[in-house]
Amino acid sequence: MNKRTTQLGVRLRVDLGPAQSIGPGKIALLERIEATGSLSQAARDLAMSYRRAWLLLDDLNHAFTEPVTTASIGGAGGGGARLTDFGRRVIAAYREVERAADQLATAKLGWLATDCAPPRAVREVSRRPVTRHIEPAPPQTPGRSRPRAPRPPGTGGRGAKRT
Repeated sequence: MNKRTTQLGVRLRVDLGPAQSIGPGKIALLERIEATGSLSQAARDLAMSYRRAWLLLDDLNHAFTEPVTTASIGGAGGGGARLTDFGRRVIAAYREVERAADQLATAKLGWLATDCAPPRAVREVSRRPVTRHIEPAPPQTPGRSRPRAPRPPGTGGRGAKRT
């Protein structure tokens, strides 16, 4: 088997609790908000839906006692989003830990990158369509698909007395 060298990389996610974490996606979103001043533009730049971006940002803003961004709504120049000083500190701390993890992984596991097998060739698998026998639905009578339940007199419907 031929050996080859691959690039070693670390994707870091920091769990802050059972339901909160910070990872490359949230940090990239914060960095794009800083660069563009807009959540919608940051989402477009990251090929992410606005809803997904908003949910990630909302998660971050509620994960800490301080918000990572502030928002302004509408107006003549449109709305916008700005990073707070706290948000900038979160990005800086994450990137610092990410660099340290990358250096440590290279120092301790770099030898593995030179011992990797070549990637497997992706072969196209020809699959036949999945077919199964589907029982036909029982014939229905024209009109309603199920019979009407009888109503007590005077509770509405056709022929109900109006007062």
